[in-house]
Amino acid sequence: MTLRSSGTQPIHIEQDVVLARQTARKLATECGMRLIDLTKMVTAVSELARNTMVYGGGGDMDWEIHDREDDHKVGLRLTFRDEGPGIADIKLAMTDGWTSGSGMGLGLTGAKRLVDEFELETEPGKGTRITITRWT
Repeated sequence: MTLRSSGTQPIHIEQDVVLARQTARKLATECGMRLIDLTKMVTAVSELARNTMVYGGGGDMDWEIHDREDDHKVGLRLTFRDEGPGIADIKLAMTDGWTSGSGMGLGLTGAKRLVDEFELETEPGKGTRITITRWT
């Protein structure tokens, strides 16, 4: 796998959530994603960026575009990271249909279903890191 480009988008206020979605849309387009895949990625970004702001107290969305040599695919990898309280009950947070009452109601499981790869790292008191990837 070869890294083509990368960057960071801060997520601290409501406008940053909008900018994160716009950045993801632009990057997905650059990767050559079909409209349906682009829409899924942007929807996942909307949920995860909002979670980063609301529950994590703000953080960053790191982005990377990768070329995968073995099958000639291009991937958009986004990592949402914060230094908030972390997720106390991962099992509950990853339960279908569970929502804290705000956001789009997709929850983490909804975001997970919209992407090809989903990784969650969290520790109470030390923040959360969620990485998603979609391949073209």
